[in-house]
Amino acid sequence: MEAKGRTYIETFDDGPGGWLGWVGGGGGPRRLEIVDSAAITRSPWGVDFNHAPPGAGYLHLLYVLLMFRKCEDLSGPNRFLDGGFSRNLTNARFTTRLRGELDAKGAQLLLLVQAAVGKVVANFVLRGQPIPVTTEWCETTLHLVPDPAQWLCLGTRGPGADCANYGAAPIADVLSDVNIDLILVLFPLDVRPLGPIVGDPHHLRAGKDYPIDTSRLPSGYVMLDEVRIEYPSSITGQEGET
Repeated sequence: MEAKGRTYIETFDDGPGGWLGWVGGGGGPRRLEIVDSAAITRSPWGVDFNHAPPGAGYLHLLYVLLMFRKCEDLSGPNRFLDGGFSRNLTNARFTTRLRGELDAKGAQLLLLVQAAVGKVVANFVLRGQPIPVTTEWCETTLHLVPDPAQWLCLGTRGPGADCANYGAAPIADVLSDVNIDLILVLFPLDVRPLGPIVGDPHHLRAGKDYPIDTSRLPSGYVMLDEVRIEYPSSITGQEGET
């Protein structure tokens, strides 16, 4: 049974709690480092090329919470799945407490939601509500409203993507069942080849088919101390908010 009325809270006091780091471009999951009850991730980060043009662009995957399966060998118990929390995040509030030192190079820290809607795997970033990264601890609350103006669909690069079914779907359908994962990402990235290459770099796989000019990519570290998801029924005085 889904725990629709409770609030999901992860404080990283007892390990990653199901959260993972990720190596971009098909590299797969990796274990997050826990320092002083916070999950820390440091550059260099792998480049995810799955949404290269004609998709929305490249991104770094910093923190990943799988919503459909466990990966306990790397992430420990997944307290979201074990707690039976709902994957319906429509109108939920997603709060982070984090800090870091980040040379973002024009990128923003954003929430990404990924879900299979029918045969399509849709990825959206909450472009309208970026998360600030400051040297002091800062708490930021995102409102996950199904407003297309707030979200950007990443689409797909097409051939060469890790999943052949990446595409577009209504954000309302994605939020109603976020059945793949939640990710904190850095987006967009200025991905350029390190030196001359033959062909269109967006048709090739950045970091695999050619080396990247890493001087154009974000650098630094981010520490994530807490993640909280409040469902509409658990937000005092806000039930049914749109």
